[in-house]
Amino acid sequence: MPPTADSIREANVRYHDLAAEHYDSKWGIGYDEVAQAQVTGKLGKALGALPAGGFDRGLEIGAGTGYFSLNLMRAGLLRSAVASDISPGMLEALSSSASSLGLTVETVACDASSLPFDDESFDLVFGHAVLHHLPDLAASFREFRRVLRPGGVVAFCGEPSRHGDRLSSVPKRGALALAPVWRALIGAQSRNGNGHVHGEEEDQLEQVVDVHAFTPADLSTHANAAGFRDVHVGGEELAASLFGWANRTLEATAEPSDVPWAWRVYAYRGYLLLQRLDRSLLEPHLPAGLFYNLLVSARA
Repeated sequence: MPPTADSIREANVRYHDLAAEHYDSKWGIGYDEVAQAQVTGKLGKALGALPAGGFDRGLEIGAGTGYFSLNLMRAGLLRSAVASDISPGMLEALSSSASSLGLTVETVACDASSLPFDDESFDLVFGHAVLHHLPDLAASFREFRRVLRPGGVVAFCGEPSRHGDRLSSVPKRGALALAPVWRALIGAQSRNGNGHVHGEEEDQLEQVVDVHAFTPADLSTHANAAGFRDVHVGGEELAASLFGWANRTLEATAEPSDVPWAWRVYAYRGYLLLQRLDRSLLEPHLPAGLFYNLLVSARA
């Protein structure tokens, strides 16, 4: 039997509670100037341009450990934030990071399809890599529209495209095949589980929580049906994603302490370089659906 909406929500809670402790290290999440530039760049790309005065009050959907909301606040683009997530564990990690950064963020554990907020109470509703986890997208988009003030905007980044989802399997398979040679070259021991390091339950749940991969039409249809205007869907990252998935897959097969710092610098700088290539040469000219990530924005 296919999973129900309720079972998907339960799996999301459990999976993200388990992942919260190591989520930032797994995905290289930080809150420095580079991270702020990444987040503001993605939001600006989704919206077309960032408002000069920023946003007064924003609601992050599926905030996780706070990558987007905390970096937007540190960059001065968001003065007040409410971080929502279905996972209490993620919100605990977010609160800890916010405290260490000297930021005040309200956290609310809730389902995106039933938000416990008043009508017209936010200027910005946003998220990163969250829509593909939501079982009821139609209800969720209606809620996003309901809590936005007139003229407010919704923006979601980092959503997997159908083409990109299939494409990402290519560098993953290639990296797994080359992993023994790579480990021998850098002098790294094999990690138990060949990259599946966070427990059998987490690995199994990961197969349940990724519900969607989108076409641009999928996202624009949901936004239009919820009553949004000025809907825009764009694509982001192609070369950078292929490079990143290959490197991440290789690294997951090795003991972390055995991976040389020089390799990590190469992988990090290479990813940023290919991001610039994507932005300057590929994203302006290729159809959005060809890219690994999709971005959607709209106005209330």
